[in-house]
Amino acid sequence: MQISKIETLHIEEFANILFVQIHTDNGLIGLGETYYTPKTTTAFIHEALSPQLLGLNALDIEGHWRRLYDSTHVYGNRGTELRAISAIDVALWDLFGQHSGLPLYRALGGASRESIRTYNTCAGTMYARGTPGVARSASSTTVSEGRYEDLEAFTNRADELARDLLSEGVSAMKIWPFDSFASQSNGTYISYADIEKGLEPIQKIRDAVGMDMEVMMEGHGYWKLPAAVRIAEALEEYKPMWLEDFMKPDNVETLAQLRQATSIPICGSELALSRYHAKDLLEQQAVDILMTDVTWTGGLTESKKLAAMADTFNLPFVAHDCTGPVTFLASIHLSIHCPNALIQESVRAYYHGFYKELVTQPIRIENGYIYPPDEPGIGVTLNPNILKRNDLTIHESMI
Repeated sequence: MQISKIETLHIEEFANILFVQIHTDNGLIGLGETYYTPKTTTAFIHEALSPQLLGLNALDIEGHWRRLYDSTHVYGNRGTELRAISAIDVALWDLFGQHSGLPLYRALGGASRESIRTYNTCAGTMYARGTPGVARSASSTTVSEGRYEDLEAFTNRADELARDLLSEGVSAMKIWPFDSFASQSNGTYISYADIEKGLEPIQKIRDAVGMDMEVMMEGHGYWKLPAAVRIAEALEEYKPMWLEDFMKPDNVETLAQLRQATSIPICGSELALSRYHAKDLLEQQAVDILMTDVTWTGGLTESKKLAAMADTFNLPFVAHDCTGPVTFLASIHLSIHCPNALIQESVRAYYHGFYKELVTQPIRIENGYIYPPDEPGIGVTLNPNILKRNDLTIHESMI
């Protein structure tokens, strides 16, 4: 099954999503995706990766991954390079599943469960649309008044949001109420007064629904160790399910110090890009839960290995998703497959919203659990209406 064409598709409205389609000489098309800096990633795919793949057998996934990864050592392996490899890898796995007539979770080695529990990351419809570090226009940050504007909801009425999620069967939610205080000191300090303000959403949740709702606390890597420890101490009595990325995982030793300072489990990190960084997190006992992002950390090929590494340390594995529908689907298949998968991230503002514009069928989520598609491969294709859009840009590399 020879690779005959590699194309990238970018829609300006969904500015951070980059789709990749790999065409073969027998007519099958594999679908992949990654997120952030799509124009840069597009250039890298066509300049550096496509020439290494065109004309080769699409089924040799492991060999392709190793060759593409090794070829990027002069660029640095991580960031754009690894996200490009991730998108290619997911598309190759989609082709493998289609060719074998198996859904991806079976092509990966079979199911460990029928469905996976989900938690709701409490973002809104316009969340994460901009390039990190680049100021966004007012028109690109508009918050609608729809039901699924969950960032506004957890900020102002977390009690109502918790009840609403439970009414849908979702009994876990992720929030980040301390983020707004980090910029005042570059994350070096937080006052007890600001901690009290940051605690208000989780206090409301506990007052409204008690322990019926698991609460994950996100830190987005904004804090230094003393402030992170102070926040963790204040959160202890509220019993969060985990603390995620309260510090960047760049210095594993200090993350391990945070873990030693609190009884709250530490989750990290989709920012640990590849098994080599994750190995340090595990060996230094810096995390209780290992997280990865399927389309940032090397695709399904690498993420399956990351999950297996966590399993050897008797630790659970979780797949990050706050991006696009293909990443979400690939993560679902991986979570169904991996025996140590704990729970699957989802954003209901996304799967109830724009995901339906981009792929051909909805994702089955019932009573707080996600079910994988049983169609061959990843289980969906791009919505044909995408090809009619005026804001679509396609680049191609072919034999």
